[in-house]
Amino acid sequence: MKIIKAEIEITAVSPSGFPVSGYPEVALAGKSNVGKSSLINSLVNRKSLARTSSTPGKTRTINFYNVNDSLYFVDLPGYGYAKVAKKEKEKWGAMIESYLQNRAQLSLMILLVDSRREPSENDKIMLNYMRSLNVKKAVVATKVDKLSKNELFKNLAIIRKSLNLNEDEVLIPFSAEKKSGVEEVWDLIVNSTSLQ
Repeated sequence: MKIIKAEIEITAVSPSGFPVSGYPEVALAGKSNVGKSSLINSLVNRKSLARTSSTPGKTRTINFYNVNDSLYFVDLPGYGYAKVAKKEKEKWGAMIESYLQNRAQLSLMILLVDSRREPSENDKIMLNYMRSLNVKKAVVATKVDKLSKNELFKNLAIIRKSLNLNEDEVLIPFSAEKKSGVEEVWDLIVNSTSLQ
């Protein structure tokens, strides 16, 4: 995919702030600090379009990134970060749910999990929620450059089993450092959104 334009266009906290262009949307979900911003930056070949942070819980809005005036990457707030007040967490949950339940433009959902760890209870809940929506979905295992080949093979099997992935459910190993998995994720996006 040749990237001519990539920019953050809208940050929203409610449906009234969502874009009205009608472009297909690819939503990224995952726990805080799992690598959603790094995935966006890798896909559009920019260093810091989406701000990465070592502090979890940085994204507190739904961020829409316009790619080539033909697609949005939608960065959802990360879940599972303990230092956020319960009320704030509930607000995020309601915001994410209102987006996922009612967004006709949502073409693909990507759940990001850390390849070094077994998926959390929140990851399983999110994937089951994604399964309940009538939308294409995939799982991306991030930070695979931190693992040896043997560890990666073993951990991918653990992730598949833990999330109860069936044969049709895609699991893509990804590394922002090594840029591995970028083409596979783009293939998935193109197939899910009818982009050329």
